[in-house]
Amino acid sequence: MLGIVRIITGRRTAWVVLVGAVIAVGLLFALLPKSAGNDFPTSGLPTSSQAARVDALLADFPSAKQTSAIVVWNRGGADATGADSALTEADKAAITAQAAELGALSTAPRATTPRFSDDGLAAISIVPLEAAAVSADVKGTAADIRSAASSHLPAGLSPYVTGPVGFQADISNAFAGADFRLLLVTVIVVAVLLIITYRSPVLWIVPLVVVGLADGLAGVVVSALAGPFGITLDASVSGIQSVLVFGAGTNYALLLVARYREELLHTQSRNEAMRIAVRSAGPAIAASGGTVALSLLTLLFAELSGNRALGFACAIGVVIAILFALIVLPAALVVCGRGLFWPFVPRYDPASLRVHTGFWSRLGRGVARRPVAIIVASALGLGALSLGLVGASVGLSQADQLLGNPESVQAQAVVDASFSSGLTSQTIVLAPDASAPEAASLATATAGVATVQPGESANGRTRLNLSLSSDPGSETTFTTITALRTAYADAGGAVADSLVGGTDATALDTRTSSQRDQDLILPMILAIVFGILALLLRSLVAPVLLILSVLATFFASLGASNLIFQNLLGFPAFNTNVVLFAFLFLVALGVDYNIFLTTRAREEARLHGTREGMVRALSSTGAVITSAGILIAAVFVVLGVLPVVALAQIGVIVCLGVLLDTLLVRTLVVPALVFLTGDRFWWPSHPALRE
Repeated sequence: MLGIVRIITGRRTAWVVLVGAVIAVGLLFALLPKSAGNDFPTSGLPTSSQAARVDALLADFPSAKQTSAIVVWNRGGADATGADSALTEADKAAITAQAAELGALSTAPRATTPRFSDDGLAAISIVPLEAAAVSADVKGTAADIRSAASSHLPAGLSPYVTGPVGFQADISNAFAGADFRLLLVTVIVVAVLLIITYRSPVLWIVPLVVVGLADGLAGVVVSALAGPFGITLDASVSGIQSVLVFGAGTNYALLLVARYREELLHTQSRNEAMRIAVRSAGPAIAASGGTVALSLLTLLFAELSGNRALGFACAIGVVIAILFALIVLPAALVVCGRGLFWPFVPRYDPASLRVHTGFWSRLGRGVARRPVAIIVASALGLGALSLGLVGASVGLSQADQLLGNPESVQAQAVVDASFSSGLTSQTIVLAPDASAPEAASLATATAGVATVQPGESANGRTRLNLSLSSDPGSETTFTTITALRTAYADAGGAVADSLVGGTDATALDTRTSSQRDQDLILPMILAIVFGILALLLRSLVAPVLLILSVLATFFASLGASNLIFQNLLGFPAFNTNVVLFAFLFLVALGVDYNIFLTTRAREEARLHGTREGMVRALSSTGAVITSAGILIAAVFVVLGVLPVVALAQIGVIVCLGVLLDTLLVRTLVVPALVFLTGDRFWWPSHPALRE
């Protein structure tokens, strides 16, 4: 290992490493195959779920090659109510004429005949379409339908496109250009924070370029490996991957640069200073990154393919970020020399002290005097924030999953007000042919089912099309689907083989699988974190205390975020996978900072004892870890640039959690725990001097 470090930091070999890395990256960019990901996330359900089985069986039905758009008209906007918003006779004539034009775009022209609501406020038209043509250009299809529905309308009469095509088009629009927007905003945020942190007009360029190359290479490598490993990527996965690589990579760069700068004060040769920095900070960076990567790999055990894709992509991204931080960045910094730090160039000063005597040292000594009071006060504060989880729920309806009130959501509001809420989201039952009448009767008798229409048959099964009376994706809808499945299972006989699928059933099964993934993966992440901390710190006490501190941060940030979501942002619940992803990122990233702090404390404890070692560790790492925490919190907020509620929620939760961990838990609680436990913190090892 020492030989590799010497090559990376050598006077001449650093150039070789840097040039070789650039050539290798260029070759990988040029030679690795590139695959296009999906524009929007897929359900990714396991084949054992009822909704997935229904989708598979529907492939043999004649209607499998069809989808539909739903066009809604009303006067005065989606929120219009009252007699003054009623459709006029001229409105109805225009709607009927435009519905006929929609028939020219449809595979079943007669099906587009409009239906007018009983309250006289709205009209609706279902437009059957060829599924293959829609998949090839969903946004173009939605635009064509919108154009046909909106021409020659009286003033004040508004059309909206919803249904499968409408929602699909809005989701595609939400992710259109996602990679570029996320990358651009992330780069700007990282550049600004690096300039503020380094107080140099040039130093920030090197880590930003190195991390940018790591992110670009990670995208290429993940894209090339996804196909052979059976992984399906989408824009949300790529976006989170870029944010994580930039955040984690910049964190590692900040730690390495800080240690390098510190060593430049005590070592005349910049090559020797970098060698010491890599040897000292390298294990902490590798352990921190390894914790994140291994935690992400636990997602490969998930049922949902979207979770597996995220774990696969982000784990590869983090590993590449570690390699660039420990190989390319040291070589680049050595090649550029001390002048890179201008105007605050660190000069060799053999009389300089290794420990600062400023704010962080005073803070550490203050915590050492009152560790119990600080732990109690912090626990009460974190506990109070955790109470924000009271009444929290998981699962958003289809209309609540996009920000900015897109057209499909506006249309759903009109349907909810003037028609059956479930009209735009069909539930499908596939029953054995002989039991189809009984299956239809059971469905009709189930509370929440508005209508039942028998449909086509294929391979011994008959399709029943159900409309529910509740909002798509709502808790009431899920209750209806569960009751329907239970009714079939309890009926016995051939009808018990009936399967319930459709968009709402898919959402329900997705939530069920997500809960299963969460129950399996969360303990695995904790076990991995405990194992790495135990090996790195050679202690059984320290990992327990550090994990408890991170868990306290997680629940506090989740509670605070829930209060923000419900009272400020209007999100009624957490989206399905948000809790799992927030736990993954917060635990892994929170342990990052604890690793940076405690490994330095262990190093200092060998010479100065546990108490003084922690004060010196806090003094040495306080500023850089705080800067890193603020940076990664800001980077995760960037996820909010996409109009997708799930990404916005992940960004807010991780931002709050990282700030809590950086400014409170790692700064006050962890040092207080060390001061309170003393040498027992390192048990069963004894790295510290006896005090």
